[in-house]
Amino acid sequence: MVSSSCISLLELASADTLRFPIIPRPLPRVMTDPGIIPDGDLDVLSPGTREKIIIVANFLPLHAQKDAESGRWCFSFDEDALFLQLKDGFSSDNDVVYVGSLKVDVDASEQEEVSQKLLEDFNCVPTFLPPDLQKKFYHGFCKQYLWTLFHYMLPMYPDHGNRFDRMLWQAYVSANKIFADKVMEVINPEYDYVWVHDYHLMVLPTFLRKAFNRVKLGFFLHSPFPSSEIYRTLPVREEILKALLNADLIGFHTYDYARHFLSCCSRMMGLVFESKRGHIGLDYFGRTVYIKILPVGVHMDQLESALDHPSSIIKAKEIQDQFKGKKLILGVDDMDIFKGISLKLLAFEQLLKQHQALRGKLVLVQILNPARSTGKDVQEAKRETHVTTRRINELFGFSGYEPVILIDHKVSTYEKTAYYALAECCIVNAVRDGLNLVPYKYTVCRQGTPKMDEALRISSNSPHASTLVVSEFIGCSPSLSGAIKVNPWDVDAVANALFLAINMPDFEKQLRHEKHYHYISTHDVAYWSRTFVQDLERACQDHYSKRCWGLGFGLSFRVLSLSPSFRKLSQDHIVSAYKRTNRRAIFLDYDGTIVSQYSICKTPTPEIISVLNNLCGDPKNTVFIVSGRGQNSLNEWFAECENLGIAAEHGYFIRWSRTSNWETNPLATDFDWKRLAEPVMRSYTETTDGSYIEAKESALVWHHRDADHDFGCCQAKELLDHLENVLTNEPVVVKRGQLIVEVKPQGVTKGLVAEKVLSSMISNGKPPDFVMCIGDDRSDEDMFESISNIANRSCLPAAPEIFACTVGQKPSKARYYLDNTVDVVQLLQGLAASSIIKSKCSSEIQVSFQDTA
Repeated sequence: MVSSSCISLLELASADTLRFPIIPRPLPRVMTDPGIIPDGDLDVLSPGTREKIIIVANFLPLHAQKDAESGRWCFSFDEDALFLQLKDGFSSDNDVVYVGSLKVDVDASEQEEVSQKLLEDFNCVPTFLPPDLQKKFYHGFCKQYLWTLFHYMLPMYPDHGNRFDRMLWQAYVSANKIFADKVMEVINPEYDYVWVHDYHLMVLPTFLRKAFNRVKLGFFLHSPFPSSEIYRTLPVREEILKALLNADLIGFHTYDYARHFLSCCSRMMGLVFESKRGHIGLDYFGRTVYIKILPVGVHMDQLESALDHPSSIIKAKEIQDQFKGKKLILGVDDMDIFKGISLKLLAFEQLLKQHQALRGKLVLVQILNPARSTGKDVQEAKRETHVTTRRINELFGFSGYEPVILIDHKVSTYEKTAYYALAECCIVNAVRDGLNLVPYKYTVCRQGTPKMDEALRISSNSPHASTLVVSEFIGCSPSLSGAIKVNPWDVDAVANALFLAINMPDFEKQLRHEKHYHYISTHDVAYWSRTFVQDLERACQDHYSKRCWGLGFGLSFRVLSLSPSFRKLSQDHIVSAYKRTNRRAIFLDYDGTIVSQYSICKTPTPEIISVLNNLCGDPKNTVFIVSGRGQNSLNEWFAECENLGIAAEHGYFIRWSRTSNWETNPLATDFDWKRLAEPVMRSYTETTDGSYIEAKESALVWHHRDADHDFGCCQAKELLDHLENVLTNEPVVVKRGQLIVEVKPQGVTKGLVAEKVLSSMISNGKPPDFVMCIGDDRSDEDMFESISNIANRSCLPAAPEIFACTVGQKPSKARYYLDNTVDVVQLLQGLAASSIIKSKCSSEIQVSFQDTA
């Protein structure tokens, strides 16, 4: 059965399915010469074309206004827009193109003209979403579902957030498809970089990767990424994860957000991440998807310019006179349910209750930015804010003193700058927020400029100071080590933090301010964008050194990326080599190779027994099962295979056929180490639910397959370190395998089994001319290495055909891979069939000669 969430992306995005109007014809992809547009796609840069960085975001960094008299559209850059500011970090050799929507509706008849104007004058490509699609996409799925879920609000009942609606999801995918189409109109995929921003466009990477397998693609999430417990409630959780993994670099503001994403990839998709020279990477079908952790910065020049603007200086003087003799606490927040504004007001109320001396001397100015979303929750939060403000002012206010000044209208940048410059303390009390740049802006404005200092009569030699009270649940919190961190839900603690902030000694305020200002000024928005693009370039540097194939349908599409020397083992190729050779050695791992790792029943099927018997029945073959399992299990399971060789416990026991005796490895005779290792393993078993110990004659194995994935892996790492310390002077090796930690004697490896069998064949005058080895985990890498070394020996009359093959596409010493155990069994069946056919042909020829005689 095909999941309804895995329908074809083309079906989801089609205008017929969702009944949206047809969008205007596409813009030209590349303009090579002024005024000349090529008819077809152009894949090579012309001499006059420069490498582009394409910024894709929900909204373009533009102001748009239609002149009432002339009816003409007027556009200008929005200087406050992050996506405009980030280009300061790019090289002057790069052109920057923006793809996104306008914040106004443009009539369909005007869209083509507007598109051409924006491309020519602003390097902007607008994505005109039909109104109904825009409503379902942005106000529906993005704001009412994704945004609330990513801020940890689950739709437990209809009045508390919107529940998942598949039609809204389809609108989300359709909108992402339109954005992707617009990118495709302007991209030169061999040279250009694409940088996609935020949760509105999380499936866009799949469309671009499907169109251009080697597209250079980065994604940055500006909101929190929730813990796996929250994210797993999303019905399309895997579709979104797989789409994000089609990027080359994924950016997050904090390590917590990145850790949650990695945990989801681990728990839901079984992916393992590792740090590669300081860079976190996920291996995804041969591609390394890198993780970038760095919060956005502010635009220093713009803030300093705003401080020097006459409007800011005039407003600062007004504020200074208005609040003369009073200390000012400032809050600047969007009007939404996650900013903790009511909790902040309750804390301020508690502060005034506890410290009567502050009444008349302390004022909280709360600026409310216009809400970005609509709904009952927002209206209720706004109503509560006004009610709480009135109550505080009635309780503690008097003639000439209003404790809380609530500014509930759009405030200009210059007015905010003036408040920042004069506030004794700034508080950001959000219960959950992606980053929040308010503390950064406040710190820069408190540093001031000579012009602002002169206007406020501050001595040029006077040190600057600032104090910050910030919620521990906002993204900028980790970078502000000198701020007072609070739990916004603990009203008393927030009140105490405010009291501490306003009564802090001046010297300490100055030290904290200097620390913050140094970080903020050196990690501005240009630094953020520059380092992201540098990391994106590094992440994409191997694109053309690998071969790529597109796999999967719909949102399950991904690219398989392989080294040119590492390829899928072709059955036709190996059968051809098999037929023309006469002395063959075949080595097969068991678990994960001929029987699935995830199968509950581990006994071999009759089909596998039949295939092995057919292979062993060919006198030209020497076939071995080389496994980590114990001899008793293997002996019982393969009792019907008379000529099958078996190496148990990684080669500690070896048997050449069913009638021969088991031999033991002479190098491993001392097992006193078990008395040291077993108690350690037992202690980890007791503290790790779902884990158990497997005691073999030559080894001890700690399994955590049935434990919680993250906890089991963490415990396995600790156990590995613990055992290595305890067994330092013992003749053993401690290794991690697939969901196991194993202790076994030194000198016992699967590689030695392969070496022993091949050496025996050579000494018996039957040097192998065909060697095949198939395995799936780290222990099998020893076999791959051994058969390669044997093949290079000068004592062989001719180099044998070598087929070292791993199961699953992953870094390996093998040259070939097969996807899964089904492929392995099919390959063995193909080889066995060749042996049967050859045997029949020989018998028929022999009978024919007898008849002739």
